[in-house]
Amino acid sequence: MEHKLTNSEISDLRSTVQDNRSIDVLRRAVTKVGVNSASQNNEVASKLDRVFSIEVQTGKVSNQLHSGRCWIFSLLNTLRHRAATNLKLKDLELSQSYIYFWDKIERANMFYDRILNSTEVKPDDRELQFYLSMPGDDGGQWTMAAALVQKYGVVPVSVMPETFNTKDTSGFADALNLKLRRDAVELRSLKENGSTDSELQSRRDDLLKEVYKMTSIAVGEPPVEFDFEYRDDDKKYHIDRKITPIEFYKKYIGVDLDDYVVLSNSPDKEFNQMMSLPSQDNVVGGKKIEFLNVEMKYLKQAAINQLKDGETVWFGNDVLKQMHRKDGLLDSDLYKRDELFDIDFHLSKADRLKFGEAEVSHAMTLTGVDLVEDQSTKWKVENSWGDKNGQDGYFVMGDNWFNDFVYEVVVHRQYLTDEQLKIVDETTPTQLNAWDPLR
Repeated sequence: MEHKLTNSEISDLRSTVQDNRSIDVLRRAVTKVGVNSASQNNEVASKLDRVFSIEVQTGKVSNQLHSGRCWIFSLLNTLRHRAATNLKLKDLELSQSYIYFWDKIERANMFYDRILNSTEVKPDDRELQFYLSMPGDDGGQWTMAAALVQKYGVVPVSVMPETFNTKDTSGFADALNLKLRRDAVELRSLKENGSTDSELQSRRDDLLKEVYKMTSIAVGEPPVEFDFEYRDDDKKYHIDRKITPIEFYKKYIGVDLDDYVVLSNSPDKEFNQMMSLPSQDNVVGGKKIEFLNVEMKYLKQAAINQLKDGETVWFGNDVLKQMHRKDGLLDSDLYKRDELFDIDFHLSKADRLKFGEAEVSHAMTLTGVDLVEDQSTKWKVENSWGDKNGQDGYFVMGDNWFNDFVYEVVVHRQYLTDEQLKIVDETTPTQLNAWDPLR
């Protein structure tokens, strides 16, 4: 169906706003200050005070700066909270650069597998194009970070600090994207021209060595072992010599990440089923990305129970929706754009997911919740955008925003029902498309 706008229809469109004083007033205000400022609901700030009935004590926030490493920051935040308690070291920070380094190596290795396994499809195949669109990307999922921690352990940030290229990943990502796409062309060509498996393996080994060299130059070389030296909050001196990253993790954190489950709330899909996202797995032979899709009430209650027991919660969300960055506010009623334009903008959560209005764009950490008559009203959120946003880097989230824009939480198995545990342990996950909004 095709429809060409006529001059008469264009005149009719103009007539809807001409000689309308209320439109004139709105236009002057909105063109001067912008849509968000003109539609901001000032009542939200008073509703979202920063007092919480349940609150896990945490330290200074971290800062991912100009990078997409929130998924790494958020997992390491939950782990460092435990380590800080064990070590009596409130402001301990774990090295995001260390996990980022190994993600580049593992993700490139996985990319080569995907390229060699897709030589039968044309380059414009939708799934292949998804892999080619961001081979050096630095976004990710909780499970991806967990897989890296399980294989490589962790180190304090003092042992492998941030570099220019981790603080701003754009330059390195651009170079790595170019290199990996060029490798894809070569590997496809070699396989199409009849190279043997051993020849392909030899060449991909060489290509991966080049990725390692690039990452080592840009990020720094990850330690094999190190001396862990510190003074605790009581000023007592400690040193642990020649400890490996895996040993450090087991000794000072000791969390079995296989005991945790990703609960999703994606109402465009069937509830009470397991789902997988193999297109984003990043470690060959490592932990697989899987979700248990549940109604929001179960997702919330599991998060609340974990906070009650003194443990923070990783969660995936769409942070750019209804957010005031400077004030650190997240609330579904923050901007009244529907009232500003006098137009109904409502979409259900399921429809937002189906029609491109929703995605998991960010990861943060729940550190508190306010319960009134045993019902959540607002949540305390540790972000990874530094201490100049919100209150010392902490945001406050309305319960309505949780309902609308939170899609995943990571909780210990003990907070699931018996029925949910049976689904997790005994059912085969439904595989999601590479381009699913939960990616």
